[in-house]
Amino acid sequence: MAHKKGVGSSKNGRESHGQRLGIKIFGGQEAKAGNVILRQRGTAYHPGKGVGIGKDHTIFALVDGTVVFTVKREDRRYVAVEPISA
Repeated sequence: MAHKKGVGSSKNGRESHGQRLGIKIFGGQEAKAGNVILRQRGTAYHPGKGVGIGKDHTIFALVDGTVVFTVKREDRRYVAVEPISA
């Protein structure tokens, strides 16, 4: 009697789906207003000029332009959108 009874249900299938985090529009690429630039948990990147930040720390473009990644302090990376000059 040193065996388990066969119940028939699988012991697998508890893996959660990936959250699709990361950079969506890279530096130097064009972004339209409303485009998601970066999805993150916490503020690994901080918002600069021309971008907004959502309640889940998603950074998105507020203006049409070119995405720029910069480091202003040693521990802070910033994302900005430089508007297209007409």
